[in-house]
Amino acid sequence: MSGAFMNTYHRLPVIFARGEGSWLFDINGKKYLDLGSGIAVNCLGHAYPPLVRAIAGQAEKYIHVGNYFHSDVTGAFAEKLVASCAGMRNVFLANSGAEANEGACKIARKYSLKKYGPGRHTIVTLRGSFHGRTITTLAATGQDKFHRDFGPFTEGFTYIPGGDVEALDRALDRKTVAGLLIEAVQGESGIIPQSAELIAAAARLCAERDILLMFDEIQCGLGRTGAFLAFEQYRDESGAPVKADVVTLAKGLAGGIPAGAVLAGEKAAGVFETGDHGSTFGGNAVAAAAGLVVLKTVTDPDFLAGIRRKGEMITGIINAWKHPAITETRGRGLMIGVDIDREAWPVLEEAVARADSAKGRCGLLMLSAGPRTLRLLPPYTISDGEIEQGMDILKELLDRQKKNHCGTNGS
Repeated sequence: MSGAFMNTYHRLPVIFARGEGSWLFDINGKKYLDLGSGIAVNCLGHAYPPLVRAIAGQAEKYIHVGNYFHSDVTGAFAEKLVASCAGMRNVFLANSGAEANEGACKIARKYSLKKYGPGRHTIVTLRGSFHGRTITTLAATGQDKFHRDFGPFTEGFTYIPGGDVEALDRALDRKTVAGLLIEAVQGESGIIPQSAELIAAAARLCAERDILLMFDEIQCGLGRTGAFLAFEQYRDESGAPVKADVVTLAKGLAGGIPAGAVLAGEKAAGVFETGDHGSTFGGNAVAAAAGLVVLKTVTDPDFLAGIRRKGEMITGIINAWKHPAITETRGRGLMIGVDIDREAWPVLEEAVARADSAKGRCGLLMLSAGPRTLRLLPPYTISDGEIEQGMDILKELLDRQKKNHCGTNGS
């Protein structure tokens, strides 16, 4: 392992050299079934041929021209992205989810300032949320563990418990609040879908009080839950689809190339003016070419139906075990959280250590989301056979962990 990196990540002891489909291979040739997708980034798997061709083809033409100019591929990507997100009017292209959420917060504050004057600038978010690691997006993140050591933060953020409609009503003060930023399915805190009641109330209250309703779809969007955007699966109190004022995207947006986006609906589309916001690398041509491949793939209704079916297959297999180590399974589509009765990290370590070419064994790559939750974010292209293989390995690991766990307690 290289000592050149700052010590910011708790990395598992493996060095990868190449990938193919749902598989990664380390520098010693050992293979690993990838159920993490680079934290939902490699949504079409590794070395997906149409994606590779688009990236290579664009790199042969030009990689970057900068935002003083238009470019053909970036324009096509922006148009496709806006057309794919129901109710959106325009987009700002960035590089990451944190950048996209920064842009969303700026839009909400300027919208409110121009319409109502100073003092109406608070952004409401939920406890358990995760919106990024910049000083402002850390302030937006409703988890105290991410706040340690980095204050003071950008002021003007407040948090409410998820699922508490009364707390939401109290928090959305029409005199002080500019926007509500919410993940339809929280990822980092354990794969927590929001309740239908909370989303419906949020849609009504934000509309009544002219507060921008902003959905952070960075991890749960782009097909991850089996809908193009996770919030599209919710309805307002009249039964109509929920309408967003702002949507943020990143992670899988370009299938592995850094890309982010903040999209604005009718209310917010005219807020940013020349000079209000910018990003040197935002709208990079290679990212745009890759993004066009992703959008073409994940907007296909049959493809989305396949994601839902595969997610149901995974949860069906897990729930059928009735495994004593599993306390709960949650999620939608291929965004699944599995709560276990012990620390998740040792399971991740053993899943990596399982790889042994001589014995014909592959490793398994998973993520955690909180101390006792296994997070499964497989590539959308994973096959049924690979799902079965991965679930067999997971059960084997939990069986062995259960024995070890009992053994340490004298059982």
